[in-house]
Amino acid sequence: MKKVMFLMAVAGMFAFAACNNNAEEQVIDTPAIEEPVVEEPVMDSAAAAVEAAAEEVATEAAAQ
Repeated sequence: MKKVMFLMAVAGMFAFAACNNNAEEQVIDTPAIEEPVVEEPVMDSAAAAVEAAAEEVATEAAAQ
């Protein structure tokens, strides 16, 4: 009886090892999604001062 149980356990081990054992593995080749890089232009201090002054004038004109 012990021999039969041992053989059944070994057979069960091989049966479970064979489950879902595909010979070929499917490789999913999906390209990575790259987001576009948006860079803001870097302004020097003089250009920033001119733009700030223009915005201030436009705000004052809109308030009147």
